Amino acid sequence: MTTTTVSPGALRRARRRQSFARSWAAYRSQRTGMIGLVLLGAIVVLAISAPILIDESALSVTQATGGRMEPPSAAFPLGTDETGRSVLALTLWGSRLSLLIGLTATVVAILIGTAVGVTSGHVGGWYGWIALRVSDWFMVLPSLVVAIALLAVLGRSMATTITVIALVSWSGTTRLVRAQTLTVQSRPFLERAKALGAGHWHLMSKHILPNVLPLVLASATLLVPSAILMESSLAWLGLGDPSVVSWGSILNRASDNGAVSAHAWWYLLPPGLAILLVVLAFMMCGRALEAVFNPRLRGEQS
Repeated sequence: MTTTTVSPGALRRARRRQSFARSWAAYRSQRTGMIGLVLLGAIVVLAISAPILIDESALSVTQATGGRMEPPSAAFPLGTDETGRSVLALTLWGSRLSLLIGLTATVVAILIGTAVGVTSGHVGGWYGWIALRVSDWFMVLPSLVVAIALLAVLGRSMATTITVIALVSWSGTTRLVRAQTLTVQSRPFLERAKALGAGHWHLMSKHILPNVLPLVLASATLLVPSAILMESSLAWLGLGDPSVVSWGSILNRASDNGAVSAHAWWYLLPPGLAILLVVLAFMMCGRALEAVFNPRLRGEQS
């Protein structure tokens, strides 16, 4: 009689596929989560397709063909700005930068928060105490005020904006991951791995990290809208990169050029609604993921 031996790697991959299938089935049962996912997908597709839909030359002031703050028309469906550029073109191209900064800043913040949270929770001791105090210090600081101060010192650019947003956003993830790490460390399988001689790196990378990743993913979907809102706020205050177009910079120029007093609602509404929709989409996806990884919340989501 022949017996088939399954390698540990194949077994792990099969378990991961089964876990993903169960999580996806649970996510699909959340109507708000699916609506948010479809909305987010549509926004991302539009952002990626911006160069195909509208040529980048439409952003150039020297090539503007419209009048000053013209209302919506057949030629300009969302009207024009103070230089005669299409607000539709500005909003579509602005989505690329706003999403890029929000996603990149979130990835950096998540990487920092996860690394500090896992190591501080696992290693503990004086390192864990210092890491916890530093994260507490960042949590109590007013994020927007700190971001404004840092940008005023470091200068205005996309790279500095991403760095500043990540610096003021990582602490919440650290506390969340650290708490989950302490929970995982009390489980029997980790004690068995220690008894078999597993080192700190093996324990953190092979046992602790896979168990905290679902929580990190849910946290990331809720951190992205905060990062986008912060980027928009900084750009609206005139602290964004002046050489690029984002939703916040559109609102900044509209405010500076009297769009409110001129009743040019078409100049203010599109970027504002875009920010609202993308934040709503991420929040809906984040709440659905929370319900997937925390069964007690599933009854509240519909």
